[in-house]
This record gives sequence, C-alpha cells and structure tokens, in this order.
Amino acid sequence: MARIRALRSATMNRWLAALALACGMPLAQLAAAAPAAKACPAGTLYLTFDTGSMSQAQLIADTLRRHQIRATFFLANEPTVRHDSSLDPSWAPYWKALVADGHAFGTHTFDHVYLRSVRAGKVTMRPQFGARAGQDVAMDQAGFCKELRRSAEALRGMTGADMVPLWRAPGGRTAPQTLQWAEQCGFRHVGWAPAGFLGDELSSERYPNAVLLQRALSSLRDGDIAMAHLGIWSRQDPWAPAVLEPLLAGLERKGFCFATLRDHPAYRDWIARPIGAQEGAR
Repeated sequence: MARIRALRSATMNRWLAALALACGMPLAQLAAAAPAAKACPAGTLYLTFDTGSMSQAQLIADTLRRHQIRATFFLANEPTVRHDSSLDPSWAPYWKALVADGHAFGTHTFDHVYLRSVRAGKVTMRPQFGARAGQDVAMDQAGFCKELRRSAEALRGMTGADMVPLWRAPGGRTAPQTLQWAEQCGFRHVGWAPAGFLGDELSSERYPNAVLLQRALSSLRDGDIAMAHLGIWSRQDPWAPAVLEPLLAGLERKGFCFATLRDHPAYRDWIARPIGAQEGAR
C-alpha cells in the first residue's frame, strides 16, 4: 500500500501546484498554509454497508458523521422496520443526507436476487423481495442488467446522485456469467476481505458483540474491504452501536484511515473511466 500513499501524495502536490498558479502564490507558501493530510500509519480501510432492515440506518449514518468517515453503501429495495422499503420515496431524506456527507453508493440488485444456477446462457435467480419473491426466475443479460440498474435509477430519482459503477451480489454469490454480464453493462463486482466480514448477520448467542469487536480490531489490515448492514432482522443483540462505535474508535487509535471505494486501487480506475466505456452494453 506504499504505492497508494505515494499516489495520494503526488495527487496532492499537483493540486497544490494548480492552486498556487491560480492564486499567484508561491507553492511553498501555499503548502505551508494548507491543512496537513491526516497520517494513516496503519493504512486505509474501506467500510461498506448493505441495506438490510434499516433498523440501524440512522445510528450508522450519525456515527460515521461524528467520526467524519465516508463509506460505500450497496442498495437493494428491502423491507424495513418502518413497514416500507428501503428505496421507497419515504427514505429520500436519509439517502440525500448520505449523499451530502460524501458517501458512495453501489447496487445490491433491486429485489435482492440470489444466484441459483447458470445453464445454457441464462442465469436462474431467486428474488428475495418484490412481485416474484421466492420464485426462481430465468434471466438473460438484458434482464440481469436491468435488475442492477433499478437501484441506481431509484437513488437518482430520490437524490439526483449517480451510483458508482459497482455492484455486490446478495450473499456474495456470483458466477463467471454474472460477473461478465455485469461488467458488460457497466458494473464491477465488490466482495469483502475475510477479515472484513464484520458478522452482524450472525447469531448473537454464538457470536456476541464483544467477540465480533475483538475479531475485527485484531484482524483488519491495510486495504481491507469491510462489510456490514444497516440492520439485520434476525440478530437479537444489534451490532450497532455496540460494535460500530468502539470499532471505529479503536481502528482510528491504531492509525487507520477510511475511504470510499472510489479510492480503492482495485476499483478507482474502473470508476474513473469515461461514461461510455463504463456503460458497455447499455
């Protein structure tokens, strides 16, 4: 990750040089006046959150805001504890606030569709929600790409913001066919590091919050992508705030910084490509 830090330094130097030219100020004087970049001796982590029940959504947003941490959110239209769905217009103020905070957004498919099988050039998916919930649905490439885009269209309709061209398969279930189709219609898949599985969907009895906290604090390393949810129906002892607040504080004390996937070395070039190149088969 030394290369990443070097690239960040070079980017900052170019930015300062351009600003100095515009202001008519010597570069050294401008650099001295600029706020120092935050030191990250332990490296950078990439927090990601999938939608889920939304029971902890506001608490997570508030905690990230308090720590001035930006994360990446993967959105599906899931039932919530408010008896609506996470991409209903009723959630527009929440998503608008996250956009204003500088977070990034990717698609988690609209109906939270799980991969079942791949045969004869078609994939069989099972939507967890929506009109065909619980049914096996055969999808060709056009249907699959439409499913990925529906979440992006919902976010844009509520906030005016575009998603980054990334997706996360429900359950992490992918196949070469779905990965290829997704890239052809503009979306690259994002999983998570083994240490980044934060365990909020596990049983509270078998994996109490204290165990999840200690495991994450001791295991996360520079460059890891971490994954949790904005609420899990089945967990009796909520992961947030019991784990989230001390986890962020502990990682900051260890010298970690945080960034969205817009800055991740595996995805930033993909995200930065011209729009036409990202859209591929659209």
